[in-house]
Amino acid sequence: MKLSLVVPCYNEEGNIALFYKAVADTFEGHDFDYEIVFVNDGSTDGTLNVLKKLVTGPAAIKIISFSRNFGKEAAMLAGLENADGEYVTVIDADLQQHPSVVLDMIEKLDVNPEIDCVAAYQGERNEDAKMSFFKDAFYKVVNLITDTEFVSGASDFRTFRRPMVDSIVKMKEYFRFSKGIFSWVGYNTEYIPYTVNKRANGESKWSFFKLFRYALDGIESFTTRPLRLSLWLGILFIIISLPLFVISLATGKSAAVSAVFFVGGTILGCMGILGEYLAKTYIQGKGRPIYIVKEKISNR
Repeated sequence: MKLSLVVPCYNEEGNIALFYKAVADTFEGHDFDYEIVFVNDGSTDGTLNVLKKLVTGPAAIKIISFSRNFGKEAAMLAGLENADGEYVTVIDADLQQHPSVVLDMIEKLDVNPEIDCVAAYQGERNEDAKMSFFKDAFYKVVNLITDTEFVSGASDFRTFRRPMVDSIVKMKEYFRFSKGIFSWVGYNTEYIPYTVNKRANGESKWSFFKLFRYALDGIESFTTRPLRLSLWLGILFIIISLPLFVISLATGKSAAVSAVFFVGGTILGCMGILGEYLAKTYIQGKGRPIYIVKEKISNR
């Protein structure tokens, strides 16, 4: 098997058939075998029914259906674990990422054996200024405080060689941040621009607050430096408190109330950071599976 397409699906009933047709039309006439690994991430619409109809078609198809919604990160992992291709591509079902870009990725891997992964980034962002600002800010912050390199604008839309896929699936952490995992495992990655198309149907599942939470998960997954914040703040407050104490004695005035609020708020903030890491450690320690498969279907 030359290529596996891993396609996470959550409530994509209106896009699945269009995606399938786009893949068939794009790959027609190209001399390589491919399979499509659809991962139904607990969809509540008719996504699974549409997928089951595709199994009767000519293309090699696998359907991995979860018992509930576990999130895109879990869906990507399940797809990678069930893909058999020499090359494996992660691609969305909404046609914002067109299959024609996959051909460019394959060509680069074919002609350059030193490249292990080809990743796509948005050449021109089609999003509002607020979203672009916060995304750029995230990449600046995360690259400043972590040892793992994050390429600004790089998406999960990428094609891997088999050895890199094998390395990725060995990482069984419960709270997954794939952009970081893809960088952490190493290997040589080439980045290419692509044009993001409009969604064929439906709306994005990612709200601003979901993206913000996802960004925090990424920071917490790849650095422990926020945990050191309380130490440095404690040292800073000791340094500041000494001249303030002298000033209060000299003037007879007290800034106790403001100091209590300021220090108390900082302590609560540091406790919140500790709580985030402890909560993740607690859940990881339970050893629960990252996802649960309710049903598997394959026509090969």
